[in-house]
Amino acid sequence: MKKNLKYYLNKALNQHFALGAFNICNLENFQAVLEASIIANSPVIVAISESSMQYMGEDFIKSIIQVAKKKNPALFFNLDHGKSFEICKKAIDLGFDSVMIDGSLLSLKDNIALTKKVVKYAHKRKVLVEGEIGQIKGTEDKICAKDQLYTRAIDASIFVKQTEVDLLAVSIGTAHGANKYTKKAQLRFDILSEIEKELPNTPLVLHGASTVDKSYINLMKKYGGKINGKGLDKQLIVKAVKNHNIVKVNTDTDIRLVSTASLRKILSEKPDIFDPRIIFGYYKKNLIKYLTNKIQNVLFSDNKI
Repeated sequence: MKKNLKYYLNKALNQHFALGAFNICNLENFQAVLEASIIANSPVIVAISESSMQYMGEDFIKSIIQVAKKKNPALFFNLDHGKSFEICKKAIDLGFDSVMIDGSLLSLKDNIALTKKVVKYAHKRKVLVEGEIGQIKGTEDKICAKDQLYTRAIDASIFVKQTEVDLLAVSIGTAHGANKYTKKAQLRFDILSEIEKELPNTPLVLHGASTVDKSYINLMKKYGGKINGKGLDKQLIVKAVKNHNIVKVNTDTDIRLVSTASLRKILSEKPDIFDPRIIFGYYKKNLIKYLTNKIQNVLFSDNKI
């Protein structure tokens, strides 16, 4: 079987590990994800949102896709939270391996209709499609949901069977953004088990899965940053991966946090440095370390190529 994204998702489903879907918005973040994947010998997903596509530009994205495939054939590109057929089509035409069409704020009927349209276009071009049922609370880029709406197993079953999506993002208690929780985070593993009974062979996705490491929050504050945050306990992610069918785990907030905290530190401690290569190289080094650790100790996808 060809070792494409579908191959690794099925492998993850059978062996209970997960592919990290790491959001990027610039060259340094891309290089960090690529380097971490090589160090860990891991299949990895590069996640790009609509706003990041606009920020980086289509030609740049085309170029990094070509570079990535040469360096690590198990590095795949995913559109994160596409809100329309048009943005999904654009990502597919750019060479993405998968797209997420996020119709979670629509009615079930309208979500199914929109997702089916994307699936029809994508599958003809051998591109995978991720859909979402339920609403994940919080804000990320252009995605904003005020309330948590847990995924209903019956809705998930109807949605997958009618749309024929390849992956399903579920809402079981995660949240977008840095300040995810006012109380201790909990995941609804009972809901996850119900979904798995209805869809035992469907790869499931966990969005809003940043841990918001307190050490980086403290580092931000130490060097002038104004941020508060509370993320997901990594042991909850481990349980979702090891004991359930979560095969893709999205991380965005942590990447922003590690990057910005590292930049604040070097700019404050070494005010005489004005070479961007040294400044950005420092944060890239820290980001590589963070991503490699997550791949090895939370997602367990190292040495799976």
